[in-house]
Amino acid sequence: MSKWVEEELEPGLRVSYGLKEVLASTKSKWQQVDLVDLQPFGRVLMIDGLVQSCQSDEFVYHESLVHPALLMHPNPKTVYIGGGGEGSTAREVLRHKSVEKCVMVDIDGDVVEFCRKFLPENTAAFADPRLELIIDDAKAVLEKASGFDVIIMDLDDPLEGGPCYQLYSTEFYTMLKGKLNPGGIFVTQSGVCHSGLEPRISTPQATARGGWAAPPFRYRPLRQPWPATHSHVWS
Repeated sequence: MSKWVEEELEPGLRVSYGLKEVLASTKSKWQQVDLVDLQPFGRVLMIDGLVQSCQSDEFVYHESLVHPALLMHPNPKTVYIGGGGEGSTAREVLRHKSVEKCVMVDIDGDVVEFCRKFLPENTAAFADPRLELIIDDAKAVLEKASGFDVIIMDLDDPLEGGPCYQLYSTEFYTMLKGKLNPGGIFVTQSGVCHSGLEPRISTPQATARGGWAAPPFRYRPLRQPWPATHSHVWS
């Protein structure tokens, strides 16, 4: 009997994946983590039953999240990553030879260790001496730090009442301004672009348009990434 993994993308729209095998699983204090083999995409990391990234196309999301910001900066030396526990964002950041220090803060140490063990494509990133890995709350750590050329937020989607919702708020963005060096750049994922006929914008985009884009920030949305596993354009 065939097995399927079903995920609701938005009200009225669901996608199903053929499940070949569950490769590994763990449950942390915060969430359920599974590594599965899905048809036709291959090895997929899932968090709480939702697709996070797929070996065959995760680069589409992570390269788009990291490289435009680092290439726009004339000489990025210090980078802060909020979240990013699987290590792929850090991997892309550390491809830049100018980077001297990359601080990655993820609240779930079990997820980080799971990804260290089962995602060999990120082994070199976790072993890079320029990476400072901190298991803690990304907001709390950033509040005590400063002096970053680029800040990247690779977080869960901004679901109201969810664990990351406060990291998509005007208050958080206002605090974040003071943590960047002059000319610094901030980038965050802001969820999927919905498929409905009526135009909709995500919580982070609405927050930015509502005042965060005032100097010294300039708001530039990026809606190009389209990892096939997610069946949506990402922003």
